[in-house]
Amino acid sequence: MASALRSALAAAAPLRFLRGRPDARALTRRAVVHATPRWSCFATSIANQGSASPDDGDAPSTSGGDKKIVLVTGATGRVGKEVVARLAREDGFVVRAATRDKAEYATSLGAHETTPFDLEDRSTWGPAMAGVTHLFSSTQDKFVAQHLEFVKWIGESPEVQSRLEHVVRISCFGADTNTNAYDPEVHASRANAGIPLMLQHYWWAEACFVDAGLQHKLTSIRGNFYMNHLLKNELDAIAARGVFSSPLGACKNSFVSCNDMGEAAVAVLVQGAGRHGDKYYDVTGSQSTSMEEVAAILTRALATPLAREVAPGAAGRTVTYEAQDLVAFEEDFGATRAEFFEYLRNGFYTRCSPDFYNITGKKPLTYFEYLTTQGAAGDTGLAELFSAQGAIFTKGVDEFKDLKNVQK
Repeated sequence: MASALRSALAAAAPLRFLRGRPDARALTRRAVVHATPRWSCFATSIANQGSASPDDGDAPSTSGGDKKIVLVTGATGRVGKEVVARLAREDGFVVRAATRDKAEYATSLGAHETTPFDLEDRSTWGPAMAGVTHLFSSTQDKFVAQHLEFVKWIGESPEVQSRLEHVVRISCFGADTNTNAYDPEVHASRANAGIPLMLQHYWWAEACFVDAGLQHKLTSIRGNFYMNHLLKNELDAIAARGVFSSPLGACKNSFVSCNDMGEAAVAVLVQGAGRHGDKYYDVTGSQSTSMEEVAAILTRALATPLAREVAPGAAGRTVTYEAQDLVAFEEDFGATRAEFFEYLRNGFYTRCSPDFYNITGKKPLTYFEYLTTQGAAGDTGLAELFSAQGAIFTKGVDEFKDLKNVQK
């Protein structure tokens, strides 16, 4: 059922707008130009510029000049697509989308260039970074070791490192020893336990840029858990029975919109490292919600005309939340992810941060607003929920079983 719902998205064209956010309406009006980017003369592949080595940093960009060349990693992901779509509309930037196999989609978002990039393939690093002055860095958790190696390579490549003017890293708040003094051996609520390994890895993935000599060029956008992230494995149950389960219970969390994460990242890139270098921002949603409240919000969104367009198999459903035992969750997804979820059960991620407002001058989206508002990339949150984007976990498969072996 979930796969059928996802396939329906290909023909969907949601056009719901959020009152009170004229910028979102304007972005939607401009979304029709994605197929023919404003700088269409720059829409070219740079796939054949050679193999990775520090010297490759001297290779000229296909569209350089005096423009800022931004490599967007994770360019077709939930946050990356928003960065590409928004940044492509800013004057003075050449947006180079890094992707393994979705160059056509990245170009449709507005990317001026595309390049093959794979953290597990060092030969792609040099060509992707050729001429790059700005880096948007986003990495799936399971690739933290490869990310550390990539950033170490940047630090050991003088031409590449010195050319970089600004790095914006997508992260998660709560475990660093740069702006805070967390003890990695002390869990927030469990006795005789340390900070969850995944949370420590988020800090390591920032700290490597500091170690590479880029501290004063680094901005970290530290988000809460993404809206919809916890529902991705529950789509079959939602469509078939109108229920979803998770181990979070009654604890409220300020889940963040992927679109707001992308908007914040683009804002700091445009405003520059002079203003945002060596800064670390916590970005959340504008409300804290329990799982029961998420179920009510999803029910409300599924009652809209938009739902009939993008999720016809679930439209009109009344959704309820079923509490899940943490032991059962660990059996589904493994110990590493389960221990991180304890921080979503103890109030650590309940607070709402003012940082999105401080960066952009407006409130972040509520959960319902995200579900029913079209982002810069053309998707609503409801469309994103019932798509394959962000569906990176499979019940019965421990994606993180080897993360305990990762070293700084």
